[in-house]
Amino acid sequence: MADGRPALTMVPKTSTKVPVVSHRVLKTSDWFHADGFPIAVERRNPQEPFPMHAHEFSELVIITGGSGLHVTGGRAYPLAAGDVFVISGRRPHTYAGLRRLCLVNLLYQADKLQWHWADLPALAGYHALFTLEPAWRRRHEFKSRLHLQPEELRHVLELVEALDHELRQRSPGFGFMATAAFMQIIGFLSRCYSRSWNPDARALLRIAETITHLETHYHEPVNLDTLARIARMSKRSLLRAFHAATGSTPIAYLLQLRLNRAAHLLRHSSQNITEIAFATGFNDSNYFTRQFRQRFGASPRQWRQHLRAAG
Repeated sequence: MADGRPALTMVPKTSTKVPVVSHRVLKTSDWFHADGFPIAVERRNPQEPFPMHAHEFSELVIITGGSGLHVTGGRAYPLAAGDVFVISGRRPHTYAGLRRLCLVNLLYQADKLQWHWADLPALAGYHALFTLEPAWRRRHEFKSRLHLQPEELRHVLELVEALDHELRQRSPGFGFMATAAFMQIIGFLSRCYSRSWNPDARALLRIAETITHLETHYHEPVNLDTLARIARMSKRSLLRAFHAATGSTPIAYLLQLRLNRAAHLLRHSSQNITEIAFATGFNDSNYFTRQFRQRFGASPRQWRQHLRAAG
């Protein structure tokens, strides 16, 4: 304002349209430690104005206080303490209407994180938080985001503090400890999403439950009727919703799960090709070979030989 006083910014309760502007891309080399470890913590207390930007990495955002707007995809969504969401890929975003907005950014390079997933893919909240909500953000007006209760927020911030401590100290073994802390955060937040009673979140969880079923029953026969019952949708509605969320049909998604699992077994087991085909849900080893070649550019046998030759 002309007299030097700050202008008051009203934070709307629902999303609003905003103009789309050009943006820069934040480089991995500028935000992660020189040793290459693929997790970093950035605290903003409070968040300062920052231009529209995208990342070469992903970001898990936890709002810890204040209020403001998250601007992305030509929309502005209101934020409050306890909100949690994921920014993945090169999706441009920024913050506006800042009123002491405080947050924690957990930066991570998904392609460099190597861990044993165990049964995390069996948790519907994991798929909802990391895959479905980002894809449905505009359709759901950000209403399907995860919102933590105060005690949940306190607990996750304790886990963040443990992660941040390991990353600051970088003592021997920090990589293992930091990865374990990050996995605890992901697991806890995924459980929180699974418990959500938010109607929009519940709608995403129904689709997430179909993904969970595919992840845990990939080696069994699966049909659309079963998936539609799990999602409590018609087959037509499920196909439309599943494609909107994942960019794939359930059957194509299942095929990729089977092929990825087969690739894992080729690398880490001594089973022969036919045994692996049947173990991953393929009833025809010739069909398995054709699909594997199309996905990986080599037959299963050639792929295994290449891995062994590479050491």
